[in-house]
Amino acid sequence: MMQESVLAQLDVSRETSEKLSHFVALVEKWNKAVNLIGRSTVDHIWTRHVLDSAQLRTHLASQPRLWLDLGSGSGFPGIVVAIMAVYESPESRFVLVESDQRKATFLRTACRELKLSASVLAARIESLPPQKADVISARALAALPDLCALAAPHLAPNGICLFPKGVGHISEIAAARQSWNMEMETLPSLTDPDAVILKLKALAHV
Repeated sequence: MMQESVLAQLDVSRETSEKLSHFVALVEKWNKAVNLIGRSTVDHIWTRHVLDSAQLRTHLASQPRLWLDLGSGSGFPGIVVAIMAVYESPESRFVLVESDQRKATFLRTACRELKLSASVLAARIESLPPQKADVISARALAALPDLCALAAPHLAPNGICLFPKGVGHISEIAAARQSWNMEMETLPSLTDPDAVILKLKALAHV
């Protein structure tokens, strides 16, 4: 029932639903050999991971030319938002950055099987040339001050960052503001009353 309720909440096409289901099956299969998601969250994958990732797309003012997902790991949110864009925003391109070679192999497999407009960079974020991304996402990667430092070189002039954060987000925001100027919106999460999505733009080091 959890799968059906999440898909109904997302209100996506049958084709998108099938791709999301295919991706979940891939995660569950690969998770036995590669630690993609916590074993305790597998039974709640549709809410804890799929819906939590998909909600990022509801905070876009326009469809991105380039979406950069940092520390993509298990493909949440990068693969999920790329799946949703296949029919909603076919001109959008996705770049997933993951330095772990086994996880990068998983991401490439998912992109190929799901026929996504996405590429995988198996590299450290710090080593990349500027990407000029319209949207940058990162989920469970680092504390906000570090995320700002990782994202800033890769953000297009009018680009935004979408960072899901948990219960400790207030202290992370305070720490980030010591080193970074930014415009920030704090948006509620659909999956956790204690969590938020931080929408940042105009990132500039103090």
